[in-house]
Amino acid sequence: MSSTILEICQQGISDWQNAFNRQDAAGCAAQYAENTIMLAKPFGEFKGRQAIELFWQGIMDKGFKYVDYTHVTWEAMGDDGYILTAQWTMNSAFGVVHREHWQLQADGKARLTYDEFEVQGER
Repeated sequence: MSSTILEICQQGISDWQNAFNRQDAAGCAAQYAENTIMLAKPFGEFKGRQAIELFWQGIMDKGFKYVDYTHVTWEAMGDDGYILTAQWTMNSAFGVVHREHWQLQADGKARLTYDEFEVQGER
């Protein structure tokens, strides 16, 4: 698989992180494909960009900010995407990304087509 697709996927997670860190829920949601399913443990399942934006806005409204990723791995998935796994921390929580499927879209950007993460504790 071309490293270009990996770079495009890496730009997608960077764009998501930057949007979150500037408290821009719409910017976060823009990194998801329209009908993405997001499984946010223990909160539940959210389907579609609008529901995902409302989830992130609610998280931001509760004071969560400054997300950072560590132990990031990328695994090729098909010929147009990658699976990301990682650990994450925020100002007041930490957890793990079990599976993010970043997939190249028709407009040339990578977006999340599946997102599964878990809050494992408070900081």
